[in-house]
Amino acid sequence: MPASPPVVETEPPAAAEVFGEQLPVARRFAADLAQYGEQLGLIGPLEAARLWSRHIINSGVVAPFLHPGARVADVGSGAGLPGLVLAIARPDAHLTLIEPMERRTEWLRDETERLGLRNVTVLRARAEDAVTAGPFDQVTARAVSALRTLVPITAPLVRDGGELIFLKGARVVDEMAAAAAVLRRYRVRDAEVLELGGGLVPEVTRLFRATVGGAS
Repeated sequence: MPASPPVVETEPPAAAEVFGEQLPVARRFAADLAQYGEQLGLIGPLEAARLWSRHIINSGVVAPFLHPGARVADVGSGAGLPGLVLAIARPDAHLTLIEPMERRTEWLRDETERLGLRNVTVLRARAEDAVTAGPFDQVTARAVSALRTLVPITAPLVRDGGELIFLKGARVVDEMAAAAAVLRRYRVRDAEVLELGGGLVPEVTRLFRATVGGAS
């Protein structure tokens, strides 16, 4: 007996607010991720039921924090969260999706083509080996690792005075405390945590934002 198709979350009204005229592209991405995500090991079996609120809008609310025309690297891009979502929401920015796993980079390249995105480069590499692709204006990551291990592999990708903008969980303040020495070593300053998406989705997005180097 064939498996039942996944139950996919209905598109919430917040999607129009986050994506504006790019909403049709976001819809296509949501449909593709719902169709192929579990099969390719990109999302878990329960994630289709919260695909919009927990993943796509959760990533999309970060789009206003990209600098105009910025070169942005997404480390450990995986399913394209947040990288493909940000590329959809901000066609003026250029996203380089850095992902070491071949199966995932194939998905990212195929999906970039299906969505007709012209502002995406997919790079199969570990972050540590992607320094020559930069420097980038901003580097983002979502659900990759704790700050004390994430900062050493991402800060070298950023130009002097550029930004780290990471989507983090509820314990981000504890992570910052644990990473205090690492932040100093890599010249990460003015670190703050912003809560985004309040009133749009059930759970806010916590954005760790900090500058690397630059003036003190």
